[in-house]
Amino acid sequence: MEFVLKKKAFIPVSSHLSEYLESFGRSSALPPVYEDLHRYAELFPLFDKEGNDTLWKTVHYDTATRAELNERLTTIYARLKTGEARVVDHLRLERVDFCDFGNSRPFRIRIINNFNDNYDHFYVKVADSSRIYGLELEHILSPNRINYLVNENTIIEEHIAGVPGDVFIRNYFDHPDTNSVRVAKEFVKFSERCFCRLLGDMRSYNYVVDITPDFEEVQYRVRAIDFDQQSYEGRKEMYLTQFFAENRAVVERCTELLNYPTMQQYQNEERALIARRVKVAQRRLDAMFTSMQKDEISPPEKATQLAHELGEYHQSDAFKNCSTMSEVVMANLKVCIEKAGRR
Repeated sequence: MEFVLKKKAFIPVSSHLSEYLESFGRSSALPPVYEDLHRYAELFPLFDKEGNDTLWKTVHYDTATRAELNERLTTIYARLKTGEARVVDHLRLERVDFCDFGNSRPFRIRIINNFNDNYDHFYVKVADSSRIYGLELEHILSPNRINYLVNENTIIEEHIAGVPGDVFIRNYFDHPDTNSVRVAKEFVKFSERCFCRLLGDMRSYNYVVDITPDFEEVQYRVRAIDFDQQSYEGRKEMYLTQFFAENRAVVERCTELLNYPTMQQYQNEERALIARRVKVAQRRLDAMFTSMQKDEISPPEKATQLAHELGEYHQSDAFKNCSTMSEVVMANLKVCIEKAGRR
């Protein structure tokens, strides 16, 4: 199924969301940098190893601007990684890439260690409330920890490592060393996580596959890397990964290798894990939903449409009084967890 998304407007960070971020260590007085990153002299297209356009552009700065940015960006990196905002002499800025294709118009920063030439990345983006709620739900409800900091209208995000989904499908799916059954299992579990917390637009280029060697086999984990479509659209299909044309090969592989009872088992396992995470982080989740309820993260008509469609999908009355996206997310999470308890 083809989906055409209109570019959504940014939702500024509200005072109550700022309070939530401060309470849970997500807020930080970082040096202002996002606007100054636009002071570049030239842009050059960035191609991957196969010669394909990545849609990113490498940024070139004049000497004075680069020296100024180097100090601020290494300071930000140190704060993100260690919690301390200080210049680390053995770190330096190696490269800056910019993507005006993405909704958050991100800058990707590469920092290198002068002692061993090891490098790491982080991202500087415009802070958007719905994206922040998406990051928080990922941190609370998934097996993945998310590291990010917010300063007013700028968000600093740690790089999420893994093979981009479209690259994995193209280069790894049919590789003889790939354990296709395990891959199919992880995609089913990933899809269930996205649907339970209503993370939309999980096309193949919006997630990565983390490949980890185990003592006998290889383990796979599918991780979202784009949270801009956290509970924003009104169509329920936006939250079901199998409806995206970009994921067709994944759907076919899952259907080929897993029968329906097995898929149900994996879905139920994931719901049970989410239920446990909710119990562990109940106070934080309640605080997040209290803040989300005060923000209009999606137009009311989209919330109404999604509530109606999810009510029909689940055959449940839990959505009939939902008027905001926050209420829809809470209701969907509750219904999915209850399904796990009934099986």
